[in-house]
Amino acid sequence: MTSGTQSLNVLLQRTSIDDHEEILKACNVSLKQSKKDPRTLHAKIVALLKLDRYEDALRVSEEGGDDVKKEIPLERSYALYKNGQLKEAKSIAEGITNDRGARHVEAQASYRLEDFRQASLLYKDLAQTNASIGNEENDIRINSGAADAQSDWSEQRCLVQRKTSSREDLFETAYNAACASIARGDLVQGELLLQKSRDLCNASGDLTEGEKAAELLPIQVQRIYVLSRLGKIIDAERLASQVVPEDISDASTQYIAQNNSISAFADLKNPYMANRLLNTSSSISDTDRLFTYQSDRVRENAFALDLLVLKYAGVAKSTSNILTEQPHPTISTHLNMISILNAAAHAQNRLGQFGIKHMVPLLEKRPLDVGLAMVIVQLYMLTNNHGSAITVLESLLKHLEASTTSNHQDVRFAPGLVATTVSLYKLQGRKNWVKTELAKAASHWRHKSKAPTSLLQAAGLGLLESNKAEDQALAREIFATLHEQDPNTRIATAGYVAAHALTSHSIADQAQNLTPTSRLVASIDVSALEAAGVPQPRLGPEAQAASRKRALDEASKPTKKRTRKSRLPKDYDVSKTADPERWLPLQERSSYRPKGKKGRQKAAGLTQGGVEKEGESANGPSGKGSEGVIKATGAGATSKAKNKKKSKK
Repeated sequence: MTSGTQSLNVLLQRTSIDDHEEILKACNVSLKQSKKDPRTLHAKIVALLKLDRYEDALRVSEEGGDDVKKEIPLERSYALYKNGQLKEAKSIAEGITNDRGARHVEAQASYRLEDFRQASLLYKDLAQTNASIGNEENDIRINSGAADAQSDWSEQRCLVQRKTSSREDLFETAYNAACASIARGDLVQGELLLQKSRDLCNASGDLTEGEKAAELLPIQVQRIYVLSRLGKIIDAERLASQVVPEDISDASTQYIAQNNSISAFADLKNPYMANRLLNTSSSISDTDRLFTYQSDRVRENAFALDLLVLKYAGVAKSTSNILTEQPHPTISTHLNMISILNAAAHAQNRLGQFGIKHMVPLLEKRPLDVGLAMVIVQLYMLTNNHGSAITVLESLLKHLEASTTSNHQDVRFAPGLVATTVSLYKLQGRKNWVKTELAKAASHWRHKSKAPTSLLQAAGLGLLESNKAEDQALAREIFATLHEQDPNTRIATAGYVAAHALTSHSIADQAQNLTPTSRLVASIDVSALEAAGVPQPRLGPEAQAASRKRALDEASKPTKKRTRKSRLPKDYDVSKTADPERWLPLQERSSYRPKGKKGRQKAAGLTQGGVEKEGESANGPSGKGSEGVIKATGAGATSKAKNKKKSKK
């Protein structure tokens, strides 16, 4: 064993440090003489790691036994990390003390395990120590920025302390800063940082042309996503035509590029082709697996395309299985999106009353489903049925308040849910309800360690407008807590001063850190404002109804008599006597003369209240009238009798 080790040492001294193939061959020759030599096995494992043969390195360490494993814990943890066995790699790295390499492996494994808080803390500790080698400082900056960006993407941005300032003089750091801006919703800033990252990469003198092309591809893929989100579809399609997904070396980036291209630019006139392309796209291995937020979006895209090709039953079944396995209620974006897709499948992609009719029974079965309730609220708003929308939302809030689980209470007072409730109340002019909702939310969150700052700020500002003493006291407590957490935040300082202005005049000294009033109103034209007048706010339905009601203590005002217009004709003369028969119908007046022969004969038999002449009867002017009547009656009776006899036959 000694001779083999000596020959290996001689060979290593004569061999270049970059010639790892020769080192591997020498190790194999030496191991033929001594298969269990720890030093030779160690050299072979390092050579395999340098050659990116991670599976072979792990296999050799396993064959070496426990003695070899104890000698090379760092190399073994790195090999496990590269093979996708992240938990084992992190466990081994945590057991290695006083080793910067082990801390790097632990941080990388934590990053891939989506424990971004731990990764950020490890990189922070590494950055504070001065024992750095080579380009380790740049690597720490890049990896620390990546951990912060991933925290934003995964909705864990409150877990990582935001850096107050950073310099983006490397294309990697500019790219990570762009990803963080995109995750926070600042797409314009993200686009600018991506352009800066592209320019820095092109100007880099440390990279070859091939390496520059490989580094530019992920930047271009991210730019395509941002441009499509900004509505610049033409620019996004032009840039997408220049990117060939097959040229991307990273498997996960290649898969994302294919998915975005199909989802964003597929011809929706033929969704069946888009669905087929998505299902036939290349898959990725476990070592290059996507992060959770990425795989969630890919799954949502697949369900959306399935709905477009009318696979309603399949989407409903698959999404129902996912919802059954997960707890409710939740504020998870992915799970609520799955609820929305499930509702769309049951409603067959139809809106209006048809969609509401099929979704309301689902809400009765899942009363704590936040995503489903929000869809129904949105559909009611689209049909201009604000009352039903508020009823559905209040029903959800009551079910959440009735729960005794603390997690359910956090969902009840989630910032998005509170904001939706406040918006609906404002739409109907319910100012007192708005203040009550904000007060309840502030009371729930102000003693929490992870309280949403934006919600507390909105609640404090809303409560400052209240005239109630308890609301003013709660506003003072809220802004005092916010000011204590971050005294440099202007909104917290302004709220703190405004809340304590009536109770403590000495607190006004805090206003010195705020922008002077003269600068705030410097660009305002006071004369133009006075000339324009004061706009009257538009009242909601309830406020309008209240304004029409008379107050109880309001004194009754005398009613004004209505002056009727004169209805006298234009040619009316006071000296002339009015016709006494003017109120009688025309046919009953004495001056009425019917027109035509039949009309005169009919009028001859009418007395119109006159005196009957002597010798006239009711049937005519002479006595012969009765005879005529008898004859006429007899003739009529004879004919009727004949008709009766005929009918009896």
